[in-house]
Amino acid sequence: MGCSGCSTGSKGSPAGCGDKGHCASGGCNKLNTYDWLTAMDLEDPCKSDLAEVSFKNGARKTFYKSGGSHRFTTGDLVVVDTGSGGYDVGRVSLMGDLVKLQMKKKNFKADRISFDILRKANQRDIERMQEARSMEQAALVKARVISRNLGLDMKLGDVEYQADMRKATFFYTADGWIDFRELVKQYVKEFKVKVEMRQIGSRQESARIGGIGSCGRELCCSTWLTDFKSVNTTAARYQNIAINQSKLSGQCGRLKCCLNYELDLYIEELEKYPSDVERLRAKNGVASLVKIDIFKGVVYYLYEPKKGRSMVMPLEPDEVRRIKAMNDRGEFPDDIIAAEDTTVVVKPEDGFVEVTGEIELPSEKRRKKKKKKRPTDGVGSNNTNPNPNNPNPNKGNPNNPNTNNPNNPRSQNQANRPPNPNQAGPRPPRDQNPGQNQNNQNKFSQPKRPPQDKPSEEKPPIED
Repeated sequence: MGCSGCSTGSKGSPAGCGDKGHCASGGCNKLNTYDWLTAMDLEDPCKSDLAEVSFKNGARKTFYKSGGSHRFTTGDLVVVDTGSGGYDVGRVSLMGDLVKLQMKKKNFKADRISFDILRKANQRDIERMQEARSMEQAALVKARVISRNLGLDMKLGDVEYQADMRKATFFYTADGWIDFRELVKQYVKEFKVKVEMRQIGSRQESARIGGIGSCGRELCCSTWLTDFKSVNTTAARYQNIAINQSKLSGQCGRLKCCLNYELDLYIEELEKYPSDVERLRAKNGVASLVKIDIFKGVVYYLYEPKKGRSMVMPLEPDEVRRIKAMNDRGEFPDDIIAAEDTTVVVKPEDGFVEVTGEIELPSEKRRKKKKKKRPTDGVGSNNTNPNPNNPNPNKGNPNNPNTNNPNNPRSQNQANRPPNPNQAGPRPPRDQNPGQNQNNQNKFSQPKRPPQDKPSEEKPPIED
C-alpha cells in the first residue's frame, strides 16, 4: 500500500505495516475518513462528545460516547464497552461535529448510542487484539469444515474475534433460512467462546474481504461505498453495453455497482432523442435501429435496401424525426441518406463498429470476393495468346517446349531423346480392337468365385 509504516521483508517484497489496517497514514484502512476539523486544531467551546470507532481494518464502524473526563483524538486506539461484560479495541476515525454529519448520512439516531469509550488502549490491550486477529484465519477454516459436514447450504465469509477473545462473530451468506442449533453447539465446543451468527449479503461480504476490480483499483464497496443500491440490466442497456454476464458481474457475483454511476447522465441525454424509432421505412428499403451515440449526437441504423448491399449509416436526430413523422402519416421517402456522407465499417474480427467508411457485412464480403487476376502481359507468362483466332494458344509459341521449334533448344533435345521403354504408347481406339476391350471389361465385371473347401486329409486309424 505505500503508507509510511510499511517495511520491506527479507525476500525484498513489501511485508506491509502489520498494524491490522491501522496504518500511520490511513492508506490501508477500509472506508477510511479524514477528520479535517481535528487536523486544523481549532478550539471548539461546544465540542461534541460523540466518536466514530472502526474495528478490524475499518470493515465495521460504530458510534460511541467519549465521556466527559477523557480526551481522545482521531487515530487513538481505545477500549470500548461491548455491553456483554467484555471489551473490544478499536481506532477512533472521527470526532466532534463531523460524527453528527456521518450519523445523519447513515440515518443513525443519537438515542441508539448506549455504550461509551472506556479508556485508551495500553500495550497489553494491543497485544491481545493482535493475538485475536491471528486466530481468525484458522477459526474460519475449521468453521467451514464443520458447516460442510453438517450439510448446511451456507457460505462463511469472515470471522471477527473480540479483543478479549470471549466472543466470535461469524459472517455468512445464504439463500434461505438456516438451522443453526446444532452448528452453534459444535462451534462453542470447538472454539470455547461465545458465538454469534450474522447473515450478510454478497455485496457486504465483498466489502469485508476486499479485492481488486476489473478496473485495476480496489473495490468500491471496501473503500468508500457504504450504501448498496439495486443494479439491473436496464442500466447496461441505457449505456449501450453488451449484456455479457461475466463482464458485468463483480467479484460478489452481482452486477457491478459502477453501472449506476453514469446512468443518470445517459437517461438525461437520451431524453433529447426521439423515441419509438426502432424501424424507419422508405420506398427503397427498411432501416433498423442499432444504437444511439450520445457523445457524437447521431443515431445508427442498419439500412437494408431492396437492391444493393446493406449498410450501417448515422442519422441526425432531426432527420429521424422527419422520417418518423412521414411514416406515421403513411408516407415514405424515396431513400434514406446518411448524415454528411459518414458511413460505418463493420469489422467482424474486432467485434465492434468503427465510424470510418462504408459498411460491408461479412456475407456481402464473401459474396463479392474477387479472384486473383493472372498477368495479362507477356512477361513471365506462357499462357498468353497473341492470336485470338488461334484455338490453341501454345501452338506456334516459340517459348513452348512442346512445339517443334528449331530455334528452341528444349524442343530439339526432346526430339532427339530416345523413347522410354517403360512409357506406354498411345491407347488404341475401342473400335479397332473390340475383343481386347471386351476381355478387359469381363475381367473386372465377372464376380469372384466362392472359395472351395479343401479336401480333408484322412487320418490313419489308430491300431490297438
